[in-house]
Amino acid sequence: MNLDMSVVVKYIPFLLEATFLTIKISVLAIAVSIIVGFVFAMFKLSQYKVLNKLSDLYVEIIRGVPLLVQLYLLYFGLPQLGIELSAFVASVLGLGLYAGSYVAEIFRGSIQSIPKGQMEAARSLGMSYFQAMRKVILPQAFRYSLPPMGNQLIITVKNSSLCSIITANELMHSTSRFASVNFAFLEFLLVASAIYLILTYAISLMVKYMEKKLSV
Repeated sequence: MNLDMSVVVKYIPFLLEATFLTIKISVLAIAVSIIVGFVFAMFKLSQYKVLNKLSDLYVEIIRGVPLLVQLYLLYFGLPQLGIELSAFVASVLGLGLYAGSYVAEIFRGSIQSIPKGQMEAARSLGMSYFQAMRKVILPQAFRYSLPPMGNQLIITVKNSSLCSIITANELMHSTSRFASVNFAFLEFLLVASAIYLILTYAISLMVKYMEKKLSV
């Protein structure tokens, strides 16, 4: 076996630049997923059946279609309708909307895990429904949702590798390009694997730290 890691050394700055883009895409995507997920979680918990059905429809469709197909639709499909997105924007939207379907269920489950008596107690103190949600229910639900949200962030970072298919110049795209030029696929893939492992492990440590700080 001929393994020459020295061929990777001169490409490290470019791989780190691509890693930064991977982090940027993942962070923005998880921000989109939090917004979208919270909205559809509220729809699901609403007393209006139309909003309930809309939330169910979103979750079922997004979960039922592979992420790669959704990225293709955003990047290659929308231009046929006159809507052109850059690879970066398509990546953020694709990952964000996909993760949002899971985040919606995370938020819904976390909110429903809070005893109903707490909402009733808050309302009896004169709080409106929205005040009770903001000051009593959501802070507790956030703490409960932290571990699965951490897992979702890790999944989003790993899913970002699919964005290489739509030419987003993130870590996997750069790795594939440099590996094919130098005919050193094993070397570059080992380095990329190490970088992904470092990213996901750092996220795990961050989530554990936040759990510890927020523990009662």
